[in-house]
Amino acid sequence: MFDRRWFRNDTTTAGPHCREPGENGAARCGLKRPVAALLAAAFALAVLACSDDRRDSPPDSPGTVADRLRANADAFAYTIGRPGGTLTVATIAEPLTLNLAIANDSASVGVLEYLFEGLTETSWLTDEIEPALAESWEHSQDGLTWTFRLRQDVRWHDGNPFTAHDVAFTFNDIIYNPDIEANARAAFDFRFLDETGAWVTEAMTVTALDDHTLRCELPVPFAPFLRSMSTPIYPRHILAPHVEDGTFADVWGIDTVPAEVIGTGPFTIARYDPEERVVLRRNPDYWLVDDAGNPLPYLDEIVRVIVPDLESDLASFKAGESDVHGVPGEQFAELEALQGEGNFTIHRQGPGFGSEFLTFNLNPAAVPPARLSWFEQTRFRQAVAHSIDRSRIIDEVQHGLGYPQWSSVSPAAGAFHNPDVRRYAYDLAEANRLLDELGWADTDGDGFRQDESGNPVAFTLLTNAENSVREQIGTIIQQGLTEIGIETDYRLIDFGDLVGRLTATYDWEAVIIGFSGGPDPYEGIALWHSSAALHLWHPNQAAPATAWEAEIDDLYIRASQELDADERVRLYHRAQAVAADNLPVIYTAQAERLTAVRNVFGNTTPTLYGIWDIRYLYRTDH
Repeated sequence: MFDRRWFRNDTTTAGPHCREPGENGAARCGLKRPVAALLAAAFALAVLACSDDRRDSPPDSPGTVADRLRANADAFAYTIGRPGGTLTVATIAEPLTLNLAIANDSASVGVLEYLFEGLTETSWLTDEIEPALAESWEHSQDGLTWTFRLRQDVRWHDGNPFTAHDVAFTFNDIIYNPDIEANARAAFDFRFLDETGAWVTEAMTVTALDDHTLRCELPVPFAPFLRSMSTPIYPRHILAPHVEDGTFADVWGIDTVPAEVIGTGPFTIARYDPEERVVLRRNPDYWLVDDAGNPLPYLDEIVRVIVPDLESDLASFKAGESDVHGVPGEQFAELEALQGEGNFTIHRQGPGFGSEFLTFNLNPAAVPPARLSWFEQTRFRQAVAHSIDRSRIIDEVQHGLGYPQWSSVSPAAGAFHNPDVRRYAYDLAEANRLLDELGWADTDGDGFRQDESGNPVAFTLLTNAENSVREQIGTIIQQGLTEIGIETDYRLIDFGDLVGRLTATYDWEAVIIGFSGGPDPYEGIALWHSSAALHLWHPNQAAPATAWEAEIDDLYIRASQELDADERVRLYHRAQAVAADNLPVIYTAQAERLTAVRNVFGNTTPTLYGIWDIRYLYRTDH
């Protein structure tokens, strides 16, 4: 899932569970047993109190952060809350669609994951898989047949009962429908070697045995299966006609009457005023109750106020108009001094599960041959990696509160993270040496190189507008490229336009973008498998275009089917090493997440996986 924001310290409640931050800088906070992150969106290392920290204080190591956050989770206990009140969040992120099944941007997901749920949830306290729309399950000894018993007290927002037929419809008619670009498909395409040694892809069989019993039959074992079953379920009675007549891609568009978007989740969309606000209202018939039998959620409303830029986001928080604010490093010193006066606390956090990177278009159908020949050169990509001054990004943009990123799996993922991948220190001499080896030289004395055929080595570099932090990062990258004789036309464009270029028209050459992640590396399959639609640099490949892509494909699939934890770690470590050697994406730096939260909420604590469960969150000043 694409992230509009550069830094991921969003602590807005961008979903039923406090998972990965949304677009505007606030931690998505979630359910008691939170819905697993959509499209692999997951909250990163969460929050640490920072009353004595200063800008020149280096971020704590990921291991230290993790230990403190686990202690917070161990000590946490829910209290009975007070019903009523509103949570207000300012955000630069406007949804691009109200159809969650085909959403590819975190802004849309940040709104819609309040409305929809899966059969399972991932605990924001422990990361363990827990029941949601399914109350229990069992599986065969070989792990291929799973039977789910569904809750019988769940209703869709329009009052219709939720049944196993909705689940079967979601998988058979939406996720596995070749005519629908379902964002969950990559997680449920099971790939394996057949008896001839060829890779094949098969779907699982999903059958409603009765209204409240579902059976899933897998072609191969799948280690993250229960985590994947947090994928949202959609209402058959509303969407089936649109699947049948081929209009599914148009249903629940951005101009839809909000009341028509029907889920089972704790909130509904009460109103959406484009460029102004999204108002989410409590679902009065939600199935979950607290330990005293009180209906949840406690909050009456969640209001997402849409602001034009990050500066407006900050102004809104300082004026007391929003309750949560993701703090870029440049704002830390200013806001730290205002904590008492503003009745809020800034929490420090380690690196998130997501990533920020530069990538080049390697799609032969979309890039002119000369540029494609440059982008395909591993030495070119390595030279670019050496030209990025990550220390400068951390010092000037993140104000010392950041971490250089080298691996495709974050340190937040624990043992899955490979700390020993190849690194590309800022080294202009090495970058120039690599380009010299390619035979590229400044033959006309204008300061920029030409390739071996005399073509100027120049291309367009894109990122999204309305984001001053990412704009600064792009400027540093552009300056580094200039230093090694590569000319770039650096452009800021609308985020929706950028996503469209990456997923539909493929009209781009180089881009700086963010991508979400999660505690299990398989959640990145949509980015890393060569056949996937979000394999950005060359999507939807019928067969891997390179040997290293084929190896990553193989490693991800084998790891997904491996039930031995140590072997899964080994396979994912190798995949990270291959990615770092070949650099289809060039990582930059992960900002330390700094989250400011008003001191007026109950049932909160920072953990590795969240800050709160939005269903149990309540205002203490209400």
